[in-house]
Amino acid sequence: MSTIHSPKLAAGQTFPELTAITSDGQQVRLGQPRPETGANWQMVVVYRGRHCPLCTRYLNQLEEFREELKEIGVDILAVSADSEAQLREHRSRLNVEFPIAYGLTQAQMDQLGVYVSLPRSEQETDHNFAEPGLFVVNEEGNLHVVDISNNPFVRPELQALVNGLRWIRDPDNHYPIRGTRQGPESELLYR
Repeated sequence: MSTIHSPKLAAGQTFPELTAITSDGQQVRLGQPRPETGANWQMVVVYRGRHCPLCTRYLNQLEEFREELKEIGVDILAVSADSEAQLREHRSRLNVEFPIAYGLTQAQMDQLGVYVSLPRSEQETDHNFAEPGLFVVNEEGNLHVVDISNNPFVRPELQALVNGLRWIRDPDNHYPIRGTRQGPESELLYR
């Protein structure tokens, strides 16, 4: 079995310019909050697709935190590699008010650095799909929080994530982007 590894996005890096189409036919740019929300950050949730019951449950649970995230200035967008028809069918099992987009291409999944899986059968789905990824993009367009998984069983616990984002967004905490050390040339700032 051959494996292909795509580079992972780094904390602090500029989020790539990627677009997708929402279930209501609107083109959206991932990582760019919708103006009507008043938010200046966006959480981009990459999910596997309609075939994944864990994704359905996670997206429905995320809806429970939508207002709390809005209060701290974080918009939500979910996206998958599903087709328009697959998303339309999936919407019948979703009870969410945040936008859901479809049509991530292989090139876009590679740009995001998410793990990509092949379908096990035609009954699962008919295309390669992204494993879960969660990216929180700040007002400067940089990645503030990055979480990727190679399977559907590992995802951020939503209450802990929202609590953490509330802490990060509080200007009194002066909380920087974490995990930005990239190589051995980085030195300890204090001793």
